[in-house]
Amino acid sequence: MKVLAAMSGGVDSAVAAARLVDAGHDVTGMHLALSKNPQSFRSGARGCCSKEDAHDARRAADRLGIPFYVWDLSDRFKDDVVEDFVAEYAAGRTPNPCLRCNEKIKFAAVLERGLALGFDAVATGHYARLRTDAEGRVSMHRAADPAKDQSYVLGVLDQHQLRHSLFPLGDSLKTEVRAEAAERGLRVASKPDSHDICFIPDGDTAGFLDRRLGSAPGEIVDEAGRRVGEHDGAHHFTVGQRRGLRLGTPAADGRPRYVLSLSVVDNTVTVGPEESLSTQQIHGIRTIWTGDPVPAWRGYAQVRAHGEPMPAEFRADEDGLEVRLDEPARGIAPGQAVVCYDGDRVVASATIDASVPVTSSVS
Repeated sequence: MKVLAAMSGGVDSAVAAARLVDAGHDVTGMHLALSKNPQSFRSGARGCCSKEDAHDARRAADRLGIPFYVWDLSDRFKDDVVEDFVAEYAAGRTPNPCLRCNEKIKFAAVLERGLALGFDAVATGHYARLRTDAEGRVSMHRAADPAKDQSYVLGVLDQHQLRHSLFPLGDSLKTEVRAEAAERGLRVASKPDSHDICFIPDGDTAGFLDRRLGSAPGEIVDEAGRRVGEHDGAHHFTVGQRRGLRLGTPAADGRPRYVLSLSVVDNTVTVGPEESLSTQQIHGIRTIWTGDPVPAWRGYAQVRAHGEPMPAEFRADEDGLEVRLDEPARGIAPGQAVVCYDGDRVVASATIDASVPVTSSVS
């Protein structure tokens, strides 16, 4: 099989490419240049698009004896991921740029170009497992290492993309991958994992958004609409946030307050007690199915990359996806993704459009 191995410059993608070479595939390494002005060096474990990363990816490819290329997709990344991220925050939603990057860049733009060049599949160092049935349908399942499972951020892939994807690390533990990298003489064996948002390497999301959106002063109000503070921009907040509210008027009961909602219309942030964050009903839009659509099933919902799977019932129709959790959950924000499972198999994903507070819920 002719495989295009996406090599980020980290240990996971290097070992994934090495395993494909060992398996006898015709492997070509490819590094994505996603920034017009990449940093020369990473800041600790933050980010993943520095010049250092590109050099590390090239050295790993040289070690494996495979061709290596750098693809500049910075313009498309800016449009489809960075600008989308800013627009979502401006609209009062909380996006996950990693899912958008997987959906629009790694398994869309890259796969599209790869197939056009004659490659059969794109391989990455993600931790997830793929299984193919007798009819050739591919299903995606959680990884063997629960601490590293990345099926959530891959939940935006459809059947076409899954059929042309390879995840060689899905059955491995991260400790095994690092040990294997060391045995192979790969210099990235002890390189720290990247985390946070790659295009905000200093981790200052609020500062990044300030530079893009500017200051937009508004009021912070309680559930009754009473002014209890002010803010410099609603994009500084997300549903469920407790810290950094700087409220001038304490709650009557003295308990901490949390962000309950953001209103773009009047630029207000509503705060209230923690229990007001509880919801059991979620409505999702932009449903993406990994296989055939399923009108109703019982399984697990996950709303964060490292969140706990929550038992739930699912119903899908032309209006979107309805999720009813068995137990209340807190801090679910519009713009986040809900990824839906049947056991450990990913069935679908959707963008959270709204949730119903338990106090307003109807049976």
